[in-house]
Amino acid sequence: MANAREAHPPLAALLSQVGLEVPTDLLRLALTHDSYAHEHGGESNERLEFLGDAVLDLAVADILFHRFPDRDEGELSKLRAVAVSQPVLAEVAAGLALGELLLLGRGADEGGARTRPSVLASALEAVVGAVYLHHGYRATRALAEALLGPQLVAAGAHPPDYKSLLQELGQAKFGTLPQYEVIATEGPEHKKVFAVRVSLPAGEAVGRGRSKKEAEGAAAKRLYLQLGEAAN
Repeated sequence: MANAREAHPPLAALLSQVGLEVPTDLLRLALTHDSYAHEHGGESNERLEFLGDAVLDLAVADILFHRFPDRDEGELSKLRAVAVSQPVLAEVAAGLALGELLLLGRGADEGGARTRPSVLASALEAVVGAVYLHHGYRATRALAEALLGPQLVAAGAHPPDYKSLLQELGQAKFGTLPQYEVIATEGPEHKKVFAVRVSLPAGEAVGRGRSKKEAEGAAAKRLYLQLGEAAN
């Protein structure tokens, strides 16, 4: 089982990059999955995850607000939803090797929790929560920029591919792909508008467009953001 008493080099390097150190006990708590707490007693990282989720939302909103002064509220909300989505956070956490550091119960470890996107994303949020508790908001904002800077730049430069994002989310959370269905066509042949429904086990949404592809993209965007809001 991974030892969380000392940060793995990628995590230690990241914290050092923004001038941060986190007490050993607090970092250990941030990396303690509830399965480990149930088996060994003590507290899990769930409270720190709750805190980190909220602070990360604020920090990313703050960064986007200042980085993209020409974007309106709707565009900023979309960029934030992508930046703090589970697939993005899980990818960042994997790059920091957080999975190797997690304290897991035996069953969770054997069941592959160390590489599960939901577990990795939650651990990253818990680390953010730990940094906020020890260092406050300004340091946490710097950490958020170090963690998500490339993703924020990429999201600002290119419109998010919501079909791909929804596909990743469906596979990560539900083990299935989104299902698309044309439910209506409206208007004359030269001005036809398609209505497409996309569904996952957690919900469904409808999008419209001048082509099936455009309608699928609109539906995927709506469902992706809808599921992101429900998770927050």
